[in-house]
Amino acid sequence: MASALEKLSLEIYEAASEHATAHGIILADTKFEFAVEDSEYSSTQPPQLVLVDEVLTPDSSRFWRASDYAVGRGQKSLDKQYLRDWLTQSGLKGVDGVEVPAEVVAGTQKAYREAFEMLTGEV
Repeated sequence: MASALEKLSLEIYEAASEHATAHGIILADTKFEFAVEDSEYSSTQPPQLVLVDEVLTPDSSRFWRASDYAVGRGQKSLDKQYLRDWLTQSGLKGVDGVEVPAEVVAGTQKAYREAFEMLTGEV
């Protein structure tokens, strides 16, 4: 099963990375969550893997604008890093019930929207 997960993960990542690169985005990393289909299986009938949860979104990936990329420094992200940075700088990372200011929400939305528009060509 580990080999199947590795193969499938790499195939998905490579296809997504090629698409992102063609649209000016570096897919720096992402996560995939898999489940096993609820069915009987054996050594001759391997389990059916199912890709679940969010996939290739700004919540599960790091998107960097290729035109801004520079080695050796933090990258400007088109993902939830904007919110993470605010939480860390404010000493609120890991704190429950944080009220996020409107300008931070707007900045996060702007990053997500830009990633969407670049990746899909839609406005």
